[in-house]
Amino acid sequence: MTKSPPTSPAVEAAYQYCETVTGQQAKNFAYGIRLLATPRRRALSALYAFSRRVDDIGDGPLPVPAKEDRLRETRELLARIKADEIAEDATDPVAVALADTARRYPIPLSALDELIDGVLMDVRGRRYETWEELRSYCRCVAGAVGRLSLGVFGTQPGARDADRAPEYADTLGLALQLTNILRDIREDAGHGRSYLPDEELRKFGLTDGAHHHPPREDADFAGLVRFQVRRARELFADGFRLLPMLDRRSGACVAAMAGIYHRLLDRIAADPEAVLRGRVALPTAQKALVAVRGLAGLDARRAALRERP
Repeated sequence: MTKSPPTSPAVEAAYQYCETVTGQQAKNFAYGIRLLATPRRRALSALYAFSRRVDDIGDGPLPVPAKEDRLRETRELLARIKADEIAEDATDPVAVALADTARRYPIPLSALDELIDGVLMDVRGRRYETWEELRSYCRCVAGAVGRLSLGVFGTQPGARDADRAPEYADTLGLALQLTNILRDIREDAGHGRSYLPDEELRKFGLTDGAHHHPPREDADFAGLVRFQVRRARELFADGFRLLPMLDRRSGACVAAMAGIYHRLLDRIAADPEAVLRGRVALPTAQKALVAVRGLAGLDARRAALRERP
């Protein structure tokens, strides 16, 4: 982290706003960042609040042209943040906090452009024929967030293979996003969205989509889900290589967030059709336990050892 002057009252208030947004709207994410010291926790809250704004535009009720206009305006705001043109007393607390974060940490702000690109894919109703196409989308909406977060965490001095840290952060983001896609099959279908690759839907006999409950008798929905679970677990195993490169608190944060999604993946694998009946989630007590275990990296290390080929 570079040296920066103390935060002004206006910037403090902007960070408090972002932390409130994060605490209210990102339950899984919030469990992880609670383990960080205040400066990094605030920085990640600023990144989340901006990312949430972009996601909310994509998921909101506006017609497509209006969403495209809002995303264009958000990209223009991001350009002003990149150019360090946001004053500390500006009226947009998310912009103020993110601009301050960018001054303090070497975060790759261009990754937020990738996030906007990914949400535009959602807005325009893009479908994905192959895993490589879906992977590109996941890199935009989740891998980019992993790389941004790494800019806040940094790597430990002398960490082995530290030059590969962005790759591992990106891969861990992919693993989380694919887990989200499996969890939200029913909800996404309600918004007219389908993410799983069409060629894989056809392979498992789901030519009319994966969201019907119960699945057609001639379709192998459980097979499709377990195929995706195996893919996600391989991504987790590679992404967990990031942990030894981080300091203890940063590693605990990542292990907690990833651990929650990893256990969610286990639940989906045990009962694939549960995602068609409702939203699969972990109880609050179990999330807290995962966060505590994240301090030691236990869940992440065990999962990586179990699943790595």
